[in-house]
Amino acid sequence: MVWWLMKGSWLLRPLAWARSCSGGAGRVSTVPASPPNLRFKPRTVEDLPRVSLWELLYRLTFQGFHSHMHELQILEKGRYGPIYRNGMNAVSVSTAKLLEEVLRNDDKFPNRGDMSIWKEYRDLRGYGYGPFTEKDERWYNLRAVLNKRMLRPKDALQYGDTIGEVVTDFIRRIYFLRQRSPTGDVVTDLNNELYHFSLEAIASILFETRLGCLEEEIPTGTQDFINAISQMFSNNFQVFLMPKWSRGVLPYWRRYVAGWDGIFSFATRLIDRKMEFIQQHLDNNQNVEGEYLTYLLSNTQMSIKDVYGSVSELLLAGVDTTSNTLTWTLHLLSKYPQCQEILFKEVSTSVPADRAPSAEEVTRMPYLRAVVKESLRMFPVIPMNGRILADKDVMIGGYQFSKNTAFNFSHYAIGRDEDTFPEPATFMPERWLQDSHNRPNAFGAIAFGFGVRGCVGRRIAELEMYSFLCHLMRHFEIKPDPKMGELKSVCRTVLIPDKPVSLRFLDRGSGHAA
Repeated sequence: MVWWLMKGSWLLRPLAWARSCSGGAGRVSTVPASPPNLRFKPRTVEDLPRVSLWELLYRLTFQGFHSHMHELQILEKGRYGPIYRNGMNAVSVSTAKLLEEVLRNDDKFPNRGDMSIWKEYRDLRGYGYGPFTEKDERWYNLRAVLNKRMLRPKDALQYGDTIGEVVTDFIRRIYFLRQRSPTGDVVTDLNNELYHFSLEAIASILFETRLGCLEEEIPTGTQDFINAISQMFSNNFQVFLMPKWSRGVLPYWRRYVAGWDGIFSFATRLIDRKMEFIQQHLDNNQNVEGEYLTYLLSNTQMSIKDVYGSVSELLLAGVDTTSNTLTWTLHLLSKYPQCQEILFKEVSTSVPADRAPSAEEVTRMPYLRAVVKESLRMFPVIPMNGRILADKDVMIGGYQFSKNTAFNFSHYAIGRDEDTFPEPATFMPERWLQDSHNRPNAFGAIAFGFGVRGCVGRRIAELEMYSFLCHLMRHFEIKPDPKMGELKSVCRTVLIPDKPVSLRFLDRGSGHAA
């Protein structure tokens, strides 16, 4: 079998279409060639270059792309062009222009694609669907409830003091962790420390309580929750790909379910604790005041089953995505000291040194915002997702597609497209600060989605990251740890570093308020 796959030269032979689109060595034009006899006849999905299922399986199994699906996007784009049918029979798009065309034609109730294995777990355990798993009008009504007190910029700002307190505690933890290193300035396994920060921050908003994740002794169960997220995501793709009959033979389904069990167990325990607190106050005829979870629990449109499902999904998203983005951002700032110096000058001159910046102030720092956006371009949290356009036939990239066509968004390849981003492998936050004529297509980096299906927690996530980086820059200069070696990325549904990240945190001097 292996011999036959390797012998089949179709795996190594670029299609004639791909050759005709070459614009030089290693470069693929983003404009598909149009044969003269079809110039005025709309092309269809059948005219697209196609990756066979066998080729996909070969690359995943024998070439190691199962953990490098983001790099497979680059390879397939080079072979088949910016729009093609992938091995799962979806239409892959890998330029900002094509992505914009698809999203501008989105449905009234956008369908993000096949979430069946996420739903299957919830059905297995009797949990409700959340913002990632619900669909159609039920999703729309759920989002209408969840959006309140979270999505609008002014809603996020009300959590500024809470996030500021968490950031201050993390700064203290950095000082504590540095002391344990032989040189007195290295923090090891920064990825995991940032998980603790993100969990503390989002829990303080969702559950209106501090968990103690940034104390010297981490609370029991916290690391188990973080490990559960990793286990679920690490087995997500295998479960999606493998037939159901294999679940009793292969370990992926069992690990996947165990991961979700850990996530929901942690979240429901915190929700139940909050419900007990509220009930005690009601029994004593005391007023119940609170923010997000209190609002959800008092909302008659949501059952407790819905609250379990929605809050667990929000917690998952709030921890994994923010922590990974901050990890990549700190790594990039350490590798590009000139960018770090510009950022330091901005944060140190925008606010007097004797006081901490407010939530409003950190969201108005243009270079800070550009640093986060550029990091998300180079290392998108979710390197691929998609849509099913169900409402109408659409024309995308000169091809006619019937309704119910599934599209796959290759965000990693889009962010590395030379036509949109000159020198795509270089960290250049200033590219986002150019005038509107020269600024890159915004669809080249849409980490938080687009339109009504955009991330419900976007404003809070941005505030967390801006506050974190602003405070950190005022205290530390960040340098690479020479012992760590080269850092690469792997894909386990989200894009993560391939090893624990270590960085040096050097004092910038005293005089800055936390």
